[in-house]
Amino acid sequence: MSGNVIIPRHYLSKLELLETEVAIKAAKDTFEAQLSAALGLTRVSAPLFVRPESGLNDDLNGVERPVQFDILDVDGAQVQIVQSLAKWKRMALAAYGFGPGTGLYTDMNAIRRDELLDNLHSVYVDQWDWELVITPQQRNRDFLREKVTRLWQVFTKSQQLLCRQFPQLSRYFPESITFVSTQELEERWPEKTPREREDAIAKEHGAVFLMGIGGTLSSGAVHDGRAPDYDDWSLNGDILIWYPVLERAVELSSMGIRVDAAALERQLAGMLRMVRRQEEGLRGSGFSEPFYLYGGTALAALLWSFMAREPAEKALARAVRSLKGSGDWDYLTAQARLADRAELRRYVDDRTPFFMRSGVYSQLATGCSSVERLVIMREQMERLRKSHLNDRNRR
Repeated sequence: MSGNVIIPRHYLSKLELLETEVAIKAAKDTFEAQLSAALGLTRVSAPLFVRPESGLNDDLNGVERPVQFDILDVDGAQVQIVQSLAKWKRMALAAYGFGPGTGLYTDMNAIRRDELLDNLHSVYVDQWDWELVITPQQRNRDFLREKVTRLWQVFTKSQQLLCRQFPQLSRYFPESITFVSTQELEERWPEKTPREREDAIAKEHGAVFLMGIGGTLSSGAVHDGRAPDYDDWSLNGDILIWYPVLERAVELSSMGIRVDAAALERQLAGMLRMVRRQEEGLRGSGFSEPFYLYGGTALAALLWSFMAREPAEKALARAVRSLKGSGDWDYLTAQARLADRAELRRYVDDRTPFFMRSGVYSQLATGCSSVERLVIMREQMERLRKSHLNDRNRR
């Protein structure tokens, strides 16, 4: 496992293993239906691999290596597994004959062999990708903000419906999303790194749309890289949320308005290095006319946000709060006054064998999270209290 992957201490699921699989299917279906209805999109099938000479495979930042292999029965033709569908979607819009105000979405599967792995990034990519045909008059920030607001309503509505189906899950998305630019973040926190700025603003507001990614800031730095032929750096952004499990910002969706001829020329001229341009791919994808609004939402990020898990200590704290007013509450609060935070932590650790005898850890090892329900049940709280009293008497 990558050293960049962080597993929170006593990481627990709110759902049992089978329930999680059912919830994954429900989350995908719910989000798909909401996305299609909100943006007027039609689902189409996408390729898993393309020929290199087609120019349809996206080279991302220009340095990532695609996975390539030959096909024996097609005269040994070389194909590449897609890294992104940015160019393919624009070709598909033209092939299917979509007009302004309509568009497509697809479930993209890709492999990015050079991805730096952590909790949020994987070699395997599974995401909802969409593209909408727009008019030249709609290439502006007001139109982008309106679509971002509508997409955010898709997220909040989907989370609400999922929580209704699975009451164990929690709704924590704010009702509205805050708009902020990368330049504003640099001016507010010049001493922080781009990642630290994202964490700070996401924690402050819960959900933000960070605008203006790829262009040079007033300091001469770049917040994050975007290919110059991908989108207009003045009309793009990422939807970020504060993810309580990892206590950091998580990107839920990247979206923006595609480059036109003027934006492409401006962004190429502003770069300090030569950029490889796939001329046939650019012409085939129609980068100047018509105009497009795109978006992508990684399935993993969507599921993490909808089914946020939590450390066991937080689950225990919530369970204890639910007992307030009962006889057990007075006992537990009295014990808390007698021990500081470190001693309480050691007490929980020392009682691990007890929990194992109760079957909690064995169930956890098989993917069933019965801890919460066990703690909440009064009978189990009574057993825990008696165990503690017996230990105290033996001392």
